[in-house]
Amino acid sequence: MSEKFQETTKKFTGVEPALITPFKEDLTVDREALEKLLRHTAKGADYFVVQGTTGESATTTLKEKQEILAFVKAHNPKQLPIVFGAGGNNTQAVIDLLGEMDLSGVDAILSASPHYNKPSQEGIYQHFVKIADASPVPVILYNVPGRTASNMKAETTLRLAQHKNIIGIKEASGDLSQCMEIMANKPEEFLLISGDDLLTNSMITLGAVGVISVMANPFPEVFANMVHNALKGDFVKANESLFKLLPINSLMYEESNPVGAKEALRQQSVCKNYVRLPLLPATDGLSKRIAKKIKEFGLR
Repeated sequence: MSEKFQETTKKFTGVEPALITPFKEDLTVDREALEKLLRHTAKGADYFVVQGTTGESATTTLKEKQEILAFVKAHNPKQLPIVFGAGGNNTQAVIDLLGEMDLSGVDAILSASPHYNKPSQEGIYQHFVKIADASPVPVILYNVPGRTASNMKAETTLRLAQHKNIIGIKEASGDLSQCMEIMANKPEEFLLISGDDLLTNSMITLGAVGVISVMANPFPEVFANMVHNALKGDFVKANESLFKLLPINSLMYEESNPVGAKEALRQQSVCKNYVRLPLLPATDGLSKRIAKKIKEFGLR
């Protein structure tokens, strides 16, 4: 195992909250709440993802992305590694975005497989090769068929794993057989990262190094206990945490992500629950059910 690989593995091992973006009532970025969120999530975070899909990157402007990234750099309470979300269905637009961002102090980008276009596997491959060639920092792939309407097959991931600037994948297909195929055939240096909170323990048994998580926003300590115990091989304790999170997990997505996470954070006085259209804040019914589960399972 090379020294460089050991350093990379350490940097991206453990829990990474895919940070939400707090908004004020007028839907401008709430910097005070963002600073509070950074302190809150740092209780369990090993690194941060800024402006991933959970951060509502689809509705933030270029200027806002620049300001949010700069703010996180300046208010990073434990000086944790930072990953910046830079994906899209227009390859050249992603490359242009990378050129517009100050990526100094950023350790990698997280780039989701193209949505809506439904490209072929070869199209997905060429898309990521172009981005990796252009990116000044390493690239973590993101496969999330539930949002993109296409699955990046293990074969395509393994081809991309040969690229010197592609270091891993956030795998959120929910297909453990696909994850097994990646683990069985990947280069040693290539990192498998869970993209599904509830499958994280299972993926760690296959060799995943951790998770990029939604629930680590509102519940960083419980989630960190789960992941860190799993990485130590203590699945009895890891599953105790998992079973605490299990009943509330579906509520995080019932009205789309990050609606549930923002509502849980509102109930913990971290931020407001405002989201940008076409999303809407949590309904009263969802809010009450989240509050009930938080109380029932001691998740505060």
